[in-house]
Amino acid sequence: MAQPGPSPSPIQSYSHQDKRMRRTRVFVLAAAALCITVTSNVSAWSGHTLGTWQALAAMPELATAQVVAEPLEVFLKAQAPRMADVLNMHESWARESLPGYAPRPDALAFRLVADEDPAALRARWLRAMRVSPSVKLPLFLQIKPGPAETTEAADLPWQQVSTLPSGAGARPHRFRAVAVGEKLRALDVVASASNEPDYGLDIGLWDDNHGATTTGYHFGRQPFGNAAMDNSSQAPFHMGFFHESPIIFAAAAFLKRSYAEHRIHQFQALARQAFASGHSYWGWRFTGWALHYVQDLTQPYHASALPGVGVLRMLGVNVLDMAGASSFKNNAITLVSNRHAVVENYAYGRMRKAYETSDATEPLFAALRDTRTDNQHERYTSESTRKVVTAESNAAAAALDRQLELTFPAKYTSDPSQSLGQASDQLDMFAVAQEGPQVEHKELLRQLTVLMQNFGRHSRALVRSVLAAP
Repeated sequence: MAQPGPSPSPIQSYSHQDKRMRRTRVFVLAAAALCITVTSNVSAWSGHTLGTWQALAAMPELATAQVVAEPLEVFLKAQAPRMADVLNMHESWARESLPGYAPRPDALAFRLVADEDPAALRARWLRAMRVSPSVKLPLFLQIKPGPAETTEAADLPWQQVSTLPSGAGARPHRFRAVAVGEKLRALDVVASASNEPDYGLDIGLWDDNHGATTTGYHFGRQPFGNAAMDNSSQAPFHMGFFHESPIIFAAAAFLKRSYAEHRIHQFQALARQAFASGHSYWGWRFTGWALHYVQDLTQPYHASALPGVGVLRMLGVNVLDMAGASSFKNNAITLVSNRHAVVENYAYGRMRKAYETSDATEPLFAALRDTRTDNQHERYTSESTRKVVTAESNAAAAALDRQLELTFPAKYTSDPSQSLGQASDQLDMFAVAQEGPQVEHKELLRQLTVLMQNFGRHSRALVRSVLAAP
């Protein structure tokens, strides 16, 4: 019978434990490195307005509603006595409800100032909101693609709408200026506004952003995304990774620091105040802003950090990266980013073509308008984002990622030597899908139909929550 060996000394035990801890730290750093890089792509559904027109057209509250356009400064001057209470109540909610929330500095709190210049009032309000002080916020509407584009003058360049030098989010669309006092369809106002947060509202707000002009917001260092890239700096406001594996959260706890819920609640509060005080134009415009973040989170690539990349694979490729074999990690990042871009381009291209041809039978339109699963008493609550919206989109992420690989040629979804990047805007992935295997195209459409049903249902629930009496 073999005799047991000597018990390990305390020094040997510590050494083994230390090695395990070092390995754990390697995995932590590895996972963090990949998550930081891959979330640089922050677009969600390209052209929210196209979806919002359809999703809200079925609501009787918007069927005939009209509003009168007024400048932001007029609304702020009229509501200045009440604005401090609205923003302070929101701030109290955020501090109590949002894990990891960076409290607004007291110096930024909105206060009533007598006989204040309108420009100064606007600037103080933007800082109290902790949004970019350079946002444009003109009176405008987006022109619907199709016959209207040939008759309605687009007299407002995208540079007058967006602050982003690249024009990302705004360049593909056409806009027209709105005159003070002009009567507008409420549906057009809220739909146009639903794409507006992509025009620079959340750009450069973090302490470590390059060239940040908002020193004093104290959001802290950007938790994920590329802090050196303007467009990427909005990522933590437009993404919500609430359903990752415990290993991922242990490795990259910063992924929990999403500010999408903050924006949704903030703009809901403003919309309610605008409606309650008779400023319906800004009520619908703020509602559109809140809708944007809800709709972003119905996109699987905004609710899953690495769709299609399993935990073990992610850790493995990053360990190889730390050993000097960076190609595996870089390839994974490129493939996920390319698929993200492909699905956005496909959905946008498909809907735009349906508008241009007045195709009311478009399946994505039917899904957006589908109210069969609506609960007419359902309201969008502070728990909806985590418990419902992102739970749905995160659960759909892996299957969608795989389906994109099956539907499109390898050069778009499976070839890491091809990085689509900004060039994806120039592609027509709808046309590409039509030329490929139809059985795979049909399955992709089926999956997107479910996602668009979610987009529409949650959009309507948020509108009902804003219009409901407090």
